[in-house]
Amino acid sequence: MKFSFFRMLAFAALVILPASFASAQNFRPVLLYDIGGKFDKSFNEAAFRGAEQFARETGIEFRDFEPNSETQYEQALKRFARRRADLIVAVGVGYSVAVRNVAEQFPNVKFTVIDAVIDLPNVQSVTFKENEGSFLVGMIAGLASESGKIGFIGGMDIPLIRRFQVGYEQGANYVRGDLEFIENYVGTTPSAWNDPIKAAEMAKSQYARGVDIIFSAAGPSGLGVINAAKDNGALAIGVDSNQNHVQPGFVLTSMLKRVDLAVQQAMLSAHGGTWAPGHQVLGLPEGGVDYAMDEHNAALISEEMRTQIEAARAKIVSGEIVVADVDGGNDGH
Repeated sequence: MKFSFFRMLAFAALVILPASFASAQNFRPVLLYDIGGKFDKSFNEAAFRGAEQFARETGIEFRDFEPNSETQYEQALKRFARRRADLIVAVGVGYSVAVRNVAEQFPNVKFTVIDAVIDLPNVQSVTFKENEGSFLVGMIAGLASESGKIGFIGGMDIPLIRRFQVGYEQGANYVRGDLEFIENYVGTTPSAWNDPIKAAEMAKSQYARGVDIIFSAAGPSGLGVINAAKDNGALAIGVDSNQNHVQPGFVLTSMLKRVDLAVQQAMLSAHGGTWAPGHQVLGLPEGGVDYAMDEHNAALISEEMRTQIEAARAKIVSGEIVVADVDGGNDGH
């Protein structure tokens, strides 16, 4: 009789548990990477770190998927939507069409897409002011360059990557008026993100022309630029994740694009019931972009340089400095 009584009490407690508690225990988030793999030391890896941080904070596991081509995007979205995922986070512009199509078919599933803007009631779009972070690393390049020639290597030639270049050049010109810029783009198709050999060849050509610092906004292709910097005794600037450690002493800094923060916040808000559709833009004031300082590049950037950079940061945040943008800049990797 006693055993039955306590079983009844336990059953009653389960019945009256708040719905929010039950749903929190069953929360099922999903992360879909762009092409290049989760450990690309760049864009995808930043997304992975954000999901990992969410998992550490909540104890909730997430599922993820690494596509081999863009043809798998819509298939993966549909598969996880059918399995009633509570939130699907898709990183990269390649998901734009696929997320739009699948979100319309599954209106009860929440989607967060990074680096694209989709206006649907169950889609949250997150983009970044990459030009603001690029302004700061441009300042660093301008202050550190000895040859007066600095370079830029983009991945796929699209408006968003032009945004990196515009901010970089403006930042460099802000501290120095005699600079020469050389630019290259790896390609015009998505394969441009995953061709480090071609990017390395472009970097070697720029270094041979007297460039001593190259900023690469090219996803995994940028690793070729960093390796070329070491081979040529020159400097590179990393992107998205902190890449200072890839070739210590040859990476001047990295332009941080806080994809990790966007993924973590999307999952936490969906889990906590505060997730909302719409467009969020993360710039310097929101902590969405920055430059990287650590033990690997501390000897390359002086305190005097940092003082100038931080002063410019404050002026960007206050609106005193307006960093140039490009039309259509939300379209990108």
